[in-house]
Amino acid sequence: MVYIILGKGFEEAEALVPCDLLRRAGVDVRFAGIGGTQITGSRGITLCADCTVEETDLAAAEMLVLPGGLGGVASILESPAVLSAVRAVYEAGRYVAAICAAPTVLARLGITDGKNATCYPGMEGEMGSAKMQALPAVTDGRVITGRAAGAAFDFALALITALRGQEIAAQVADGIVYRG
Repeated sequence: MVYIILGKGFEEAEALVPCDLLRRAGVDVRFAGIGGTQITGSRGITLCADCTVEETDLAAAEMLVLPGGLGGVASILESPAVLSAVRAVYEAGRYVAAICAAPTVLARLGITDGKNATCYPGMEGEMGSAKMQALPAVTDGRVITGRAAGAAFDFALALITALRGQEIAAQVADGIVYRG
């Protein structure tokens, strides 16, 4: 199970593209909303989350994904339940992933310390001791980061690679005619 956390003001492409591609790879994905199930993104698109953050089954989580969007990131940082979930999933030896502004959440929790990572250009100063890479997506152990909405496909394929392997990621990329 993969949970994609939605907070008011999340970046829609950074949530929808990973969900779509993960499902194409056969991964069970659910949107988990902060403060309810009707969550409006930064471009005014409202998604109906499958559950609230409080209703997630962290024991079943293979991965937590944090989309960016400044509003979405602010919502995450204001949610003790989400911060606790991210820490719990990571400490249980499972994957945490974040894209755009959201890797700064991982940095605040100390998860990216000493790890290779990427984030939205200009936010590197908020990444603590992470080793910053100017790449669309970066995987370092159980931490996966993505640069921005334009890297949503690369990020999603990195998530698939981590969970289901390079061969499945390549099949999904071929199926959507993705050429990077």
